[in-house]
Amino acid sequence: MDPSLTIVLAGCGRWGRNILRDLVGLGTRVAVADPDPAARQLAAAGGAWRIAADAADLPDADGAVVAVPTALHAAVAGPLLARGMRVFVEKPLTPDPAAARELVRAYPDRLFVMEKWRHHPGVEELARIARTGELGPVLSLTTIRIDWGCPHTDVDPVWILAPHDLTIGLEVLGHIPEPRAARAEVVDGSAVGLTGFLGDDPWQSIEVSARSPVRRREVRLSCRDGVAVLGDACAEAIEVFRADGARERRTLSTELPLRRELAAFVAHLRGGPPPKSSAADGLATVEALARLRTLAGLPAERNH
Repeated sequence: MDPSLTIVLAGCGRWGRNILRDLVGLGTRVAVADPDPAARQLAAAGGAWRIAADAADLPDADGAVVAVPTALHAAVAGPLLARGMRVFVEKPLTPDPAAARELVRAYPDRLFVMEKWRHHPGVEELARIARTGELGPVLSLTTIRIDWGCPHTDVDPVWILAPHDLTIGLEVLGHIPEPRAARAEVVDGSAVGLTGFLGDDPWQSIEVSARSPVRRREVRLSCRDGVAVLGDACAEAIEVFRADGARERRTLSTELPLRRELAAFVAHLRGGPPPKSSAADGLATVEALARLRTLAGLPAERNH
């Protein structure tokens, strides 16, 4: 452990405990804040250095990671940023575009968004193919993220699922295309899914749903001279299909994206470059999703 590098972890629940595991594994000293006694017990078992119910009761640190419920992101990240820390907040930045704009205006250089799919080796390979033109000009990018149910209860599933696919577009295409059209799945007055179309040339389509009996994760890059596909989050390779009939399987690194993005943040705290998904990137994602929600007839801000 590097005693000179301390990170505050706000939230040690279902996902936060994985973050704690990786931060400890990366050699940092982690101070955990969580109001839930059971979560604090898990933090103690996971090697937390200090533990409190509220982040305000923890000492200042080199950086902070925010892994609280989505609706609380801005309320928790703001005070940590005000204390001078560099903050890595779980996606989305907030489910409130106005709050996102205010955070980014106030802290443009110390706020970053955790977006593990931008650190997925398969997505990075698709981005390399798009950037180099190996398969010719990019025509479209298609993402599918469907499953049954969603463990989050503070926001609807669209706020949980769609940011991943928008930031995949950012990584692969170099920008988030302009939203053009969207339709929502609504059950009992609450959105459970959304299909959206963005951009023109190239264009992107996203499909997210918490009402599919079949779990599926797919990213498909279509180019003039072929198609490259990441068939699942845990896929060991991407498949490349060329227009001339040739096929290729490209093996991927097995390092987990969560650890890769946390390693990038830790390296930044030690003097390295900032991690992917800056505050501006996080705001672009929130604003694009808000626009898609409006096009689909959903409230642009948090609604659940």
